[in-house]
Amino acid sequence: MSASSNNIAAPAPPEGKPLVTPRQLTLVCVVLLALAWGFLPEFTVSVLSNIGLYALVAAGLVMLTGVGGMTSFGQAAFVGMGAYATAWICTSPTAAAWLGGIVAPGLLPWAGLLLGLLFTFVLAWMLGAVTLKLSGHYLPLCTIAWGLSLYYLLGNMDFLGGQTGITGVPPLVIAGVSLATPRALGVVIWAVLLLALWALHNLLDSREGRAIRALKGGRLMAESMGVDTARHRIKLFVLAALLAAVSGWLYAHLQRFVNPTPFNLNIGIELLFMAVVGGAGHLWGAVLGAALITLLKEKLQDILPSLLGSSGNFEVIVFGLLMLFVLQRFSDGLWPTLARITRRWVREDSTAKASTAAAPAKALTVQLAQRTLPATGELLLQASNVSKRFGGLVANNEISMTLKAGEIHALIGPNGAGKSTFFNMISGVDDPTSGEVKLAGQPMAAKPSRAFAALGLGRTFQHVRLLGQRSVVENVALGAHLRAKRGWLAAMLRLDRAEEAALMAEARKQIERCGLGAHADTPAASLSLGQQRVVEIARALAGQPSVLLLDEPAAGLRHLEKRALSVLLSQLRAEGLGILVVEHDMEFVMNLADRITVLEFGTVIATGTPAEVQANPRVLEAYLGGADDELLEDAR
Repeated sequence: MSASSNNIAAPAPPEGKPLVTPRQLTLVCVVLLALAWGFLPEFTVSVLSNIGLYALVAAGLVMLTGVGGMTSFGQAAFVGMGAYATAWICTSPTAAAWLGGIVAPGLLPWAGLLLGLLFTFVLAWMLGAVTLKLSGHYLPLCTIAWGLSLYYLLGNMDFLGGQTGITGVPPLVIAGVSLATPRALGVVIWAVLLLALWALHNLLDSREGRAIRALKGGRLMAESMGVDTARHRIKLFVLAALLAAVSGWLYAHLQRFVNPTPFNLNIGIELLFMAVVGGAGHLWGAVLGAALITLLKEKLQDILPSLLGSSGNFEVIVFGLLMLFVLQRFSDGLWPTLARITRRWVREDSTAKASTAAAPAKALTVQLAQRTLPATGELLLQASNVSKRFGGLVANNEISMTLKAGEIHALIGPNGAGKSTFFNMISGVDDPTSGEVKLAGQPMAAKPSRAFAALGLGRTFQHVRLLGQRSVVENVALGAHLRAKRGWLAAMLRLDRAEEAALMAEARKQIERCGLGAHADTPAASLSLGQQRVVEIARALAGQPSVLLLDEPAAGLRHLEKRALSVLLSQLRAEGLGILVVEHDMEFVMNLADRITVLEFGTVIATGTPAEVQANPRVLEAYLGGADDELLEDAR
């Protein structure tokens, strides 16, 4: 794709410096590692194998902590689950009796893998269902608690060897080839790691990946887009646990024995440290962090005792100081810094641009879910005597209003009038204390906001809620989450590409419609506040709503931008959408709305057309205070 087709000039390559894409650089590094593997010293191979095992767990922590926003200190316990499962099934007479000769000796490690994944899945789902309901510092504290519990459980069960552990774990055998040495098994370890990174990258570059990214600091927004955030958090927790279990399985067959020591809380902290130091939001940061910490630990264990004249785990002190340094100087980890340093030699991957350009063609093969808009005048949203009380404070007092297809209804009132509280109740964020809200004729009592989205309600927010570091097109595509169906496994295996192309084509269509086509590939955080509000409108439209709730959409817009927004909303009204607008800009409201409801102190004081509201003495006195009558005259 030429630079002109994207309206972005391609940077000139530094003279004398070859440019490569990240994908090409990755392939070169993998090929070099593969070519050098047979010639490396045994000790180096062992260290690299350990780095691969640690990186596999750290990659899960990147997904869980860096992307999903859930801190866990207990991943080492899941590593132990995978290790002990295969060690027990491969060495226990009881396990052999249970299998009853069904599984050949050479297949026992694979049976151990299945057992470890099964136990880890069940345990992680149960722990996640309880743990992930907590927030703040309670969540990491809870992971410490069950991490310690699992560690002591493994060390105190006699059939698992107690503190002594299990010896005599057989090597892996693949196609008749025994992987009894680190040099042989290390190839498998790194192959599994690279496949895991590829699958996780595919997952993040998908519809489900956008939902995962929204979990960190954007759960309210994600729910309003139709994402089941509680379910996604548990699934992400289970995914990280399964990666840890696979690492434990490989570890058991690498070391050929298992005891509880490598799965204690200190190791769990160390694994989290690897993810944070490397770059908690970047998959390759897991590899970088695992390599740095592993190599540093090897060196410090040799250097520190000789310097201090005594033996001990002094490297823990250095790790603590290093953590403080990294958090202060490199809050996003070392990987983003490394990426900035190498930017002059590494150019953007043109493959991604080419696939984006081909998105409209691919989109023709998949039809996103379509919603038939209701007939003009049909009742879409109805609030009947809705009240909201916070203790003794009455925020909304028996408010009733309706929204019909093909109309724009404005909700106005001074600050503190209760507009935002009412807005949240009719969008599923809060439940009313009394009264009833109906959407598309269905009672919505106690239903989450994603249920409102599923029935055709789209919304924006008073305080903009976007994924700031992601592009505008990715943010808008999140709004169409419910219009596609492909899940995690399809995304990991890239079986969702046609559907993904359709989502991106829809997102770009709405971006163009809202006048931000030139900014489609720009990070959302780099836009002005007014433009970010327009991005939220485009995101809501991507879900093909029949009801559109806009919370102060004109705030931060310049005069011409307000005019363009007014034209867009008029077009949407003509198409049959019902639009509810909360706005402080009286000129914008009076020239646009078909009906207006005025709130004061949580109570409706007037409802009618703009002309009727402007002539209402109670509005003039209570809302505008009489002194601002000229403002209403100007708006007429």
